[in-house]
Amino acid sequence: QVQLVESGGGLVQAGGSLRLSCAASGSIGSFNVMGWYRQAPRKQRELVAVITSGGDTTYADSVKGRSTISRDNAKNTVYLQMNSLKPEDTAVYYCRFRLVVVGEDYWGQGTQVTVSS
Repeated sequence: QVQLVESGGGLVQAGGSLRLSCAASGSIGSFNVMGWYRQAPRKQRELVAVITSGGDTTYADSVKGRSTISRDNAKNTVYLQMNSLKPEDTAVYYCRFRLVVVGEDYWGQGTQVTVSS
């Protein structure tokens, strides 16, 4: 089992910045993928950014150039720095942890990000 604790959401004006954090604990394993997804009202959950335990990253086109995902493997924590936020970034952001070898996925409970215009 893996437990995820998210933090860092909130209300910010357009053009502002936020940093999301997600700390994992439990049966972490040596090869995993951590990342962020988001779900806006009446929309499907979508990928924002992911990072492997080796440091490879993938970003959605909508956040590329405005966001940076990073991780601290010693702390089993992933961070998402979001800059130049837009109202369309408003969503519940979910942390995802994937144990690649066994194909198990774990999700955080979500943190609300609201960007006002």
